[in-house]
Amino acid sequence: MKQPVNNKRRGVLKAAGGTALAVAVPMVIAQNKTLVVSDPGGPYTTAYRKAFYDPFEKETGVKIVNVARESQPVAQFTAMVKARNFVWDVTTLTLQQDIPILEEGGLLEPLGLVPTDFKNMLAGTVTPNFLGVDVYATILAYRTDKYANNGPKTWADFWNVEKFPGRRSLRRNAIDTLEQALMADGVSPDKLYPLDLDRAFKSLDRIKKHVAVWWTSGAQSMQLIQSGEVDMISIWNARAQTAIEGGAPVAINWNQGLYSVEGWGVPKGTPKAAIARDFVKFCADAKLQSAFTDTLAYGPTALEAYKDIPPKRAAILPTSPENIGQMRPPNGPWWHKNRLAVSDRFNAWLLS
Repeated sequence: MKQPVNNKRRGVLKAAGGTALAVAVPMVIAQNKTLVVSDPGGPYTTAYRKAFYDPFEKETGVKIVNVARESQPVAQFTAMVKARNFVWDVTTLTLQQDIPILEEGGLLEPLGLVPTDFKNMLAGTVTPNFLGVDVYATILAYRTDKYANNGPKTWADFWNVEKFPGRRSLRRNAIDTLEQALMADGVSPDKLYPLDLDRAFKSLDRIKKHVAVWWTSGAQSMQLIQSGEVDMISIWNARAQTAIEGGAPVAINWNQGLYSVEGWGVPKGTPKAAIARDFVKFCADAKLQSAFTDTLAYGPTALEAYKDIPPKRAAILPTSPENIGQMRPPNGPWWHKNRLAVSDRFNAWLLS
């Protein structure tokens, strides 16, 4: 049975610190209802449970059942919508990689989000069918026991094996790696797209024999830099931060990093679309987003969350003003159009 929305509930969906919706939004309140939300599992589940799931349950009475999704959710998402067999109602997706594919296929439930209604959100993190809640970055990390305070500061430094001798590791993936190759060759981060593929591969030719390991998973990349098997690496910031917190002598360099936005999407046709929309909007609240940052070293998209994040913790998050200004997001539409052909070329180059 639907219940009226009281003033407290309206307040949650108002502009918390100027972050969420500028006007109150009716919330579907249903006793004995559940919403199945998928996330990547592990620390994500712990962080999201604290920041979003438990507060939403308390506020609405709707129980959040969370399940771990596949590492690449697009295929499962597509299959669910086409078969109308919804094993979950909301899931985390990546704005630059997943959303263009799902939008092209008409597979996303319309959420009615108006980006200009979400004040103080990181630019570009809200679309009509997607709400970004966290940001991760691909950055350069290095061992301070190898380079002290004179570690590599740019991708050109990473490519400079004479000035910075040592074992190196790059990701075995065209995305990010080609951008890094172009920046190493002198391309400004704001001039990367459309990618000059011939120039990128010529740049990669110069570094190829010096790459000790082409990593394929976040866990592998963390182990490589944490153990000292490599001296510098292209790595996701949270993996490098975990190594640091584990006592490894590792430093993060944000300069010329590439950041990606993760957030919520809803499969088109789910019978729980109304509740799902309310949950997604709920997660725009700045104070709620601040709560996940002590578990996940990812940046909130609601920038006023930093009012509730200790300065020491804020300094290691991607969306802090000092860090986000040094980075750029990958161009999602370009990669959507070119990903298959470019990935094939990259994989063939690795084997050549």
